[in-house]
Amino acid sequence: MAMAGFPADLPNRLDMAFASGLLIGLHSVHVTWRGQTALERYFAGEDENWGRPLGRVEHSASTLHDLRSVTKSITSLLYGIALDRGQVPPPQAPLLAAFPDYPDLQADPQRADWTVSHALNMTMGTTWNEDLPYTDPNNSEIAMERADDRYRFILDRPMAHAPGTRWTYSGGASMLIARLIEVGTGKRLDAFVEEVLFAPLGVTQYEWHGGADGVRSAASGLRLTAPDLARIGQMLLENGRWNGEQVVPASWIETISTPQFDASFGRTYSHQWYTSEQRIPADPSIIHPMVFAIGNGGQRLYLLPSLDLVIVTFSGHYNRMDQWINPTMVLNRLVLPALNPG
Repeated sequence: MAMAGFPADLPNRLDMAFASGLLIGLHSVHVTWRGQTALERYFAGEDENWGRPLGRVEHSASTLHDLRSVTKSITSLLYGIALDRGQVPPPQAPLLAAFPDYPDLQADPQRADWTVSHALNMTMGTTWNEDLPYTDPNNSEIAMERADDRYRFILDRPMAHAPGTRWTYSGGASMLIARLIEVGTGKRLDAFVEEVLFAPLGVTQYEWHGGADGVRSAASGLRLTAPDLARIGQMLLENGRWNGEQVVPASWIETISTPQFDASFGRTYSHQWYTSEQRIPADPSIIHPMVFAIGNGGQRLYLLPSLDLVIVTFSGHYNRMDQWINPTMVLNRLVLPALNPG
């Protein structure tokens, strides 16, 4: 049965766009509107598992898919939960106090000014280059994964700017937040996420990859199905509640939804999440705030609270310059123009 205000022919439009070649490499689209699944489509295509080729995959509602850097945003939710429980230092706490093994770095006056917030918002001021393909060993995230001591590698990068003055995309910053969570909770990241996020939401199928040192990658290692990622999004729209249980503190959802720093391509950033504004053709006079997570290859989780809308897209355009096209087309050319929320 078609949902009022949501066109019944939108699945056909999506299928035709894929068949015409406009959405090459698209794997999955899952749209939840007003708490119900409004659109769900899966396509076959070449895929990877954290860089390992899988060949052609017949994607479905039960297919695990790389989230890549959407993982950072999930890690942020875990920090928010641990913060509410008093298990991690608050954002204003000195960052290096949580890394006592590096007294030489604490002696650096600029680094001594770091707070947890600088890692949460990727404003530590250090040099970090993830513009290179993730197949390039000079990519900072890849170099971090190969380092003998990943935390020293992250913390001793050369300073380029004063802390808190400029946003620089950094998977290393996400790894520092994950370390705070693991130390504070006494649990590995995948065990903590299962307890506090996945179990309450009924998510039973996932993978969280880690490096050779056994550390789970908070930057890019999580794999989920499209419906389960959409379920996380819907929980956030419901102010962190699911089946009567407060899963993520409402205060943390407000925090990640409040823009803190300018990011790339006109977006803003807050605590491992992106923020922006959207309009819909049905009423372009209204601005709809959007909170979203981005992953290499075309992975997206879009949240538009004022429209009660969650959009998940998965694609296989890893390391490609045009990886933004599929999620942008789904959002701005298919779903938002189709809505009539009156």
